[in-house]
Amino acid sequence: MSPAHWIALALLGLGYALALFHGHLGLATLPALLALCCTALLVRRPAGWQRVLGHGLFIVLALALALHWLPGFQGAKVIDKVVFSEGALPFSMYLNLDKPLIGFWILLACPWILSLRGRGLLPSLGLVLPLTLLACLGGAWSLGIVGWAPKWPEQTWIWALNNLLLVSLTEELLFRGYIQGGLQRLFRHQGLALIVAALLFGLAHLGSGWQWFYLASLAGIGYGLAYRLGGLSAAVVCHFAVNLTHFALFTYPMLAPG
Repeated sequence: MSPAHWIALALLGLGYALALFHGHLGLATLPALLALCCTALLVRRPAGWQRVLGHGLFIVLALALALHWLPGFQGAKVIDKVVFSEGALPFSMYLNLDKPLIGFWILLACPWILSLRGRGLLPSLGLVLPLTLLACLGGAWSLGIVGWAPKWPEQTWIWALNNLLLVSLTEELLFRGYIQGGLQRLFRHQGLALIVAALLFGLAHLGSGWQWFYLASLAGIGYGLAYRLGGLSAAVVCHFAVNLTHFALFTYPMLAPG
């Protein structure tokens, strides 16, 4: 493994040791952690069937981690039913410890996701980010699910830190690095990989309603273009910039119905 991967592993170990010390991580997490280690070993094996099995098991584990189905992870609630602007739904936020494991697994088990090199961060975002902002937030406004609501509440910094590291980074590692990058390596078709990853990203938001499926799919296309042009860092910055603009300038998370 490269020095960057060892650093990531050391940070992961330190972070989860602190979580265990403070009671946010229980012994019930051990089966999930051991299963992730086993899948990582499988995907690095030379036999094709072992790699397929490893990736299949990881996808099941990733789904369970993302949906918070596995026991032992006690995320700290840092925002509790706050109404950020008039007419908005109350918003709560946890610092989740299960979902970030998806991103760390991908970094350590699939180092090829960092191999894509584009034209640089700023050139890649120059056109993609404005169009993604217009499509997503303009679309949300036209659908009537957000309104103009500029704000910078005291919770902004913890929200931004969580959204950058535990949301945007993790989701881009999964949907762009692992899914889009993996499909592109498998089928040698950039457009197909981008669309499939974007639609899966939309499906991950379907629980909030068809509007969010539509908007998240549009966002996924924008993030996929950023990834294609500038690599993982461009996709993460594009994702975080859209989320931060939504938080700071529009109703967050959305307007209350009725």
